[in-house]
Amino acid sequence: MKKPSRRDAGIAAVAVSAEAPITPKLENAPMSDIAHALASGHVTATVLVKSYLARIEAYDRDGPKLNSVRALNPDALTIAGKLDETRPSAKRPLAGIPILVKDNIATGDKQPTTAGSLALQGARARGDATVVKLLRDAGAVILGKANLTEFANMLAIDMPSGYSSLGGQVKNPYAPAMMDDQGNPVVNPGGSSSGSAVAVAADLCAASIGTETSGSLLYPASQNGLVTVKPTVGLISRAGILPLAHSQDTAGPMTRTVRDSAMLLNALAAKDRLDPATQKQRRPADYTAGLASDAMKGARIGVPSDPTDPLNDRYYGKLQPGWLKVMTEAIEVIEDLGAVIVRANMPTLGWIGGPGTGMAVLNRNPLSSNKGNPVGSPIVFLYELKHGLNLYLSDWATNTDIKTMADIIAFNAANAEKALRFGQDLFLAADNTRGDLSEREYKSARAMDLLSARTRGMDAYMNQHKLDAVLFPSSGGCVISAKAGYPSVMVPAGFISGAGDKDTPDYPLGVTFAGRAWSEHKLLRLAYAYEQASNMRKPPPGLPAL
Repeated sequence: MKKPSRRDAGIAAVAVSAEAPITPKLENAPMSDIAHALASGHVTATVLVKSYLARIEAYDRDGPKLNSVRALNPDALTIAGKLDETRPSAKRPLAGIPILVKDNIATGDKQPTTAGSLALQGARARGDATVVKLLRDAGAVILGKANLTEFANMLAIDMPSGYSSLGGQVKNPYAPAMMDDQGNPVVNPGGSSSGSAVAVAADLCAASIGTETSGSLLYPASQNGLVTVKPTVGLISRAGILPLAHSQDTAGPMTRTVRDSAMLLNALAAKDRLDPATQKQRRPADYTAGLASDAMKGARIGVPSDPTDPLNDRYYGKLQPGWLKVMTEAIEVIEDLGAVIVRANMPTLGWIGGPGTGMAVLNRNPLSSNKGNPVGSPIVFLYELKHGLNLYLSDWATNTDIKTMADIIAFNAANAEKALRFGQDLFLAADNTRGDLSEREYKSARAMDLLSARTRGMDAYMNQHKLDAVLFPSSGGCVISAKAGYPSVMVPAGFISGAGDKDTPDYPLGVTFAGRAWSEHKLLRLAYAYEQASNMRKPPPGLPAL
């Protein structure tokens, strides 16, 4: 009988011989440990898929009914069976590993790609999105599609994170209680990649893929105690992903550890002729190289906070006590690791943005407390949404009569009782644009976004203080990094409680390391050192082994 190694600790099968694979212990097991168990012959892809399917049935469909998995891949077990004799290797590092993808990422199989919309129920794709093709090439088993905020939260104003008309409401596994009045979660699961995050946190898959335009990876990762990488726009191909705003859209990994995210970046970061942004890509040969506990030593970490200038202390000045405690402790850990903390406010222009970057949209959401009032929405999002969505529906969507954004709006209006619980005010506003990005106001807004967030924001701040990274609480810095197209890495940092005036169980809070374009490797090394020193991730309670 083989003696268990530390790397096998997350898998129960290490205690048995390689000739007898058994049901693995999936709870809180890093993907890297699962890959090691597969490579060692202690578990098979089929057993893994069956085990995850059992947990999905017990906790996603039943029990707390987390509702994070919108649909399962009917061919998952067949694919796994074909991979049972293929072990993870340098050529196929993800062989046999079950992964969920967000339901706005095309799969050229029997699975529909819907963005959570009733209008796209049953719609399929002409082929795999590039990220899916790369996952399959690396040997991954596509387990199914994760639920999400419908159309990446660009359908309606004040739509709850994690809600879609097709998939329903995703729940936070740390605090799954729902409000009595409207059926919304007390503790937000984060959006729009809520299902991708909840499924990983609840051990319903080895890892998942989500997408972000502005906070949709970082926010759910923070709320669910996960690691994620919001890459530089162009590191991961966007081809085959239902778009929100192409200038900021990107896919990214949702994992339990920094090493796992680095492993997935190795597989996903590739140039793609279908996405011109990837042609400028810069990446190392191996994102897992250099992950070391001493990687923080000597690094200059910017903390955008200056108590002597409280009116401009945008990111830290108004933190609630629980948040402030977590961030104070995180900064202490980083200092203890040998980093230099530089405290200085971010330039005001970096977070306000410039003139002409937003437009007012009338809020008709019947369930919104702000109903009847105009709400600001980014011009870039509204103008790029129609342009990109119409292209996707034309180039990728099959098995559907829906061909344009206007078709979706008409379908929703004809099925309002089911499709428009929160309205579709953002779609209506977007559909009033030309759809070809020729308008002066769009071009001006995009230029001002880059000027304020990149040139006068992140670039100016990091240059002035000679920084290696900027530390933000939770997803608080998502907007400035997203507008700049720059990367961020989220790591669990602690726990908080309470939501509004309601008491809640403890739920996670993360910290973000943000940096310049193509600096993912540096950010991962810093995040790894922090992760190893803090060790703050804990799995959700109440989801025991089956």
